[in-house]
Amino acid sequence: MCFSSLSSLSQGLPRVAIQHFPLRLVSRRMLAPSVGHYVFVRDDGQPLDFIPGQFIQVHFQYADSTPTKRSYSLATIHDHAMGPGEAVEIAVSYVPGGAATALFEGLDDGGTVDASGPFGRFCLMPADANTRYLLIGTGTGVTPYRAMLPQLEAAIAERGIRVVLLFGARTPAELLYGDEFRAFADKHPDNFRFVPCFSRELPAPDSDVAHADVRHGYVQQFLGEFAPDAGTDIAYLCGNPNMVDACFEALKDAGLEIKQIRREKYVSSK
Repeated sequence: MCFSSLSSLSQGLPRVAIQHFPLRLVSRRMLAPSVGHYVFVRDDGQPLDFIPGQFIQVHFQYADSTPTKRSYSLATIHDHAMGPGEAVEIAVSYVPGGAATALFEGLDDGGTVDASGPFGRFCLMPADANTRYLLIGTGTGVTPYRAMLPQLEAAIAERGIRVVLLFGARTPAELLYGDEFRAFADKHPDNFRFVPCFSRELPAPDSDVAHADVRHGYVQQFLGEFAPDAGTDIAYLCGNPNMVDACFEALKDAGLEIKQIRREKYVSSK
């Protein structure tokens, strides 16, 4: 899954050195029928210094030896059980016939890939003085929001911010990290609202997801329900390009300035 950054601000972000390094696979699990969660460590023994919201690039070759690379947002939570900074976690979408899919599906525990980074500025900014974040994502576009959870928790404690996470998925089986976002919402019921939006299939009435704040449709259909406010909000958009474009226009129509809207578009690539 590759993506291109459209607009993000960098004022106040600490500088993080871009490096080239080997990653060794520690474990993997399926998040959805076509998305895997991969946990790596740097095989050179160094931690990966990054800011939540950034991404890495994985370098490899096509069958004809042509070099190529793919970009993956970091899903790593810094207080991971492996220790601060040790884990390097990403979500990988499997694309039928994709070269990157073949690379990751064929990678055994202990196998290595070549990577570089971190890159990007799709991050929470230290100078933010807003009172609410609108986090909007589809598919693996929700990955950076998982990495941001410790920062959001700190901002809730320090300045009482509120957060709405609108997450678009086709079915309940594709609600990536949904259990973690629900647990965070349960922990912070007055400050964090998790709203899964299912475009194709709603959860069964007796499922855990059914008790969440769910919607049937696309995230852009429900953005207006949360009354975007230029006086209080900063919005993050990450995922499907059509969703990003539609929400960007809706937020501008609601009065948010471009500097209050931070965007990443995800595009599939073989």
